[in-house]
Amino acid sequence: MNEPLEELINLLSLEQLDLNVFRAFHPEKRKGRLFGGQIMAQALMAASMTVPKDRSAHSLHGYFMRPGTPDTPALIKVERIRDGKSFTTRRIVVLQLGEAIFSMDASFQKAEEGFEHQLTKPDLEPPAFEKIPEGLKQSPFITWRHEFRRLQSETPQPPEQFVWFKCNGAVPEDPVLNQCLLVYESDTALLGTSRLPHRGKFQREKMQVASLDHAMWFHRPISFNQWFLYSIDSPSTSSARGYTRGSIFTQTGLLVASTAQEGLIRLVG
Repeated sequence: MNEPLEELINLLSLEQLDLNVFRAFHPEKRKGRLFGGQIMAQALMAASMTVPKDRSAHSLHGYFMRPGTPDTPALIKVERIRDGKSFTTRRIVVLQLGEAIFSMDASFQKAEEGFEHQLTKPDLEPPAFEKIPEGLKQSPFITWRHEFRRLQSETPQPPEQFVWFKCNGAVPEDPVLNQCLLVYESDTALLGTSRLPHRGKFQREKMQVASLDHAMWFHRPISFNQWFLYSIDSPSTSSARGYTRGSIFTQTGLLVASTAQEGLIRLVG
């Protein structure tokens, strides 16, 4: 396990201050605003700590309200909305300096058997590990964009991309931890997909870009000791907002999760 991945896993070990109140910390070297995927993952971890062990998250819906700062620990408050026979509902608010920066509703379910079908995984294979540049191995996750050379072009691109990712080291077989890690990485590459058709019409430095909301559905159990393929597309961009959606497959073709996100992509100069 490399140092950034170890740090991320440690950040998901929240400090419990009261029955439904937790404190979360941030990466030591983080500058600027916090990464949204981190806040979502910590919020899901807090909610999971209030739920019976026989239930796992099946969906979450979150809203980003203010940029978080890495200089101040976050306070996470969990509201126990409902505990039913099969489903459990939690509402989570993340605060800094007395103000909410993120809110989320999450639903948990007991394991059940039922009908099954899924989309077919795109016919793509993960990269050979020896071909991955060392610069891509310095983060908690190793990510590899399919057709990355085409995506570097400043010409308009189709609003889709395929991203391979895996944890940068072995991860404990803890179902909650693996879900939270997937939530963290699910915030990567989504919003950028909505800008691909507009390449050459803007300078990234002259745009205001931020996630507005994020939804996620978990279809099957997750084990992070493998490659995942993130298939992303953007059906629409308008009104200074980009809408994207994603499907996350295992290397062997199982669809384990789906995402949807809308983000701000405002021209400011």
